[in-house]
Amino acid sequence: MFVRSAFRANTAASIIGRRGFTSSRSQLASGFHYPEGPRSNIPFNPLTKFFFVRYWAFMITGFSLPFAIAVWQTKKSR
Repeated sequence: MFVRSAFRANTAASIIGRRGFTSSRSQLASGFHYPEGPRSNIPFNPLTKFFFVRYWAFMITGFSLPFAIAVWQTKKSR
């Protein structure tokens, strides 16, 4: 029984070692994994003029809103 499990472990290690993780030449031809280039797979454009102002406004609002709601719920009259 121990011989079989040792043989299986040794065989599995050799099979995993032989696997070839390769990529096609078209993906390796450019520096990106998609043909359109960088920032084409996101639903917004970070290169606009006021992107960072809108980004930080969204982040501050999204982070502070739960805390503001919790304070309002505890302070309101019952």
